[in-house]
Amino acid sequence: MSGRQRIAIVVGTRPEAVKLAPVVRELQRTRWAEPAVLTTGQHGAVVRNTLACFGLRPEAELAPPANARGPAPVAELTAGLLSSLGSRLRATDVHAVLVQGDTSSALAGAMAAFFAKIPVVHVEAGLRSGDARSPFPEEAHRRMIAELSDLHLAPTRAARRNLRAQGVAADRIVVTGNTVIDAVVAASRNPCHRTVPELREMEQDSVPLVVVTAHRRENWGEPIRRVGRAVAVLSRQYPDVTFVVAAHMNPSVRTAIEESLRDRPNVRLPGPIPYDAFARLLSRSVLAITDSGGIQEEAAAFGLPVLVTRDNTERTEGVDSGLARLVGTDETEIVAAAEKEFAREGVLDARKPDLPFPRPNPYGDGRAARRCAAACGWLLGLAPKPSDLTDQET
Repeated sequence: MSGRQRIAIVVGTRPEAVKLAPVVRELQRTRWAEPAVLTTGQHGAVVRNTLACFGLRPEAELAPPANARGPAPVAELTAGLLSSLGSRLRATDVHAVLVQGDTSSALAGAMAAFFAKIPVVHVEAGLRSGDARSPFPEEAHRRMIAELSDLHLAPTRAARRNLRAQGVAADRIVVTGNTVIDAVVAASRNPCHRTVPELREMEQDSVPLVVVTAHRRENWGEPIRRVGRAVAVLSRQYPDVTFVVAAHMNPSVRTAIEESLRDRPNVRLPGPIPYDAFARLLSRSVLAITDSGGIQEEAAAFGLPVLVTRDNTERTEGVDSGLARLVGTDETEIVAAAEKEFAREGVLDARKPDLPFPRPNPYGDGRAARRCAAACGWLLGLAPKPSDLTDQET
């Protein structure tokens, strides 16, 4: 590995593991990079298992902050992450630090690198909802990470416009597409039943599937309960549709979404689902009901309509393209929006084609990780700057 540039990739949560795994793989293929995955303990074993879906293992697993496996206050979580990451970076020779998105781990990683005078690369830079308190605390995290970053890897042109509006220099931005498209299509090729036997029956038959998730901090409590009650109503109205509730690892969040659904015969409650199985499930579904930003993007890889149970979204491209619709957490709105989707011709009549990119994807072309890796090489003076994603309007 002599002469290679050591790049630390900070991974704290499952979405970070998903979106950074393709970048790590691309860095491994270069002649100049020595990627080192550092996991922060924020999502514990779930991150380790998700990385394994892509054939990756962390170089170092940092001790999780106190209460990291529960609903720790954001300030305490961030302080613990910053301390552990700062110690690790000071003890190793690192030439650049990659962070992704808007988690506490991403913010702490960017801050630790900045304090150590190490260049910061922000993957999925430039998402903005326009409201600093929604989603909380992610929107504020994004803005702060932008101030600390040396290279901004924007997933879309809209994200680039947001960065320019914040004052980021144009020559510090590369539009790459979103790496989640690379990840979800690759992962969806693994059969569900290999990792989740409970999903074997759904893999074999042609029953229409609806994927449901809920986890956003601003939705904790009654909003998530309303989502659960809306799904219960839909399960009664559409007995031939199977609703799969992919629960969050936080037990209180899981209880809130599941409490109205436990006795419904066409509702499956498998608990947290490994990423490759979840990707396969998305590829087979006819609708997603979710407050997840990542699923809004992942669903687009399969042309899957999404009902977004939030009041706003930073993934505006999906809304603009017609794939996503903001419905909030009002039970009546969710039910009405789902009824409208089910009424479209053919939605409930046949098995969904298992093909990626059935329509133009607003989030990229599946080659984002390659551009991200090349951009890191350019930042370090080891490779030419890659061209922006230019083959589709975003």
